[in-house]
Amino acid sequence: MGSVEVYILGQKYTIRGDKPPEYIKQLADHVDMKLREVCSNIPNLTPLKAVILASLSIADELYTLKRDYEAISNNIIRIGEKANAILNIIESD
Repeated sequence: MGSVEVYILGQKYTIRGDKPPEYIKQLADHVDMKLREVCSNIPNLTPLKAVILASLSIADELYTLKRDYEAISNNIIRIGEKANAILNIIESD
């Protein structure tokens, strides 16, 4: 298990984990970006409220991607079923 130093809103954090350091830095950069975005849109926001709003924004991204993934997966299944039906028609002729 390694550790990597990251900066979020100017604060240094040492993160330990099994993931590659570059991946952890990318995650920290994303969190930092979201926090800065929230703070720039709503001045004088307490740090806790900024973290909650940024977390909600990141959760929205995740749920949107999950919903899109499920829709795409369902479409792929339907396309496969239709392709099999067409193949069966062609093979029976």
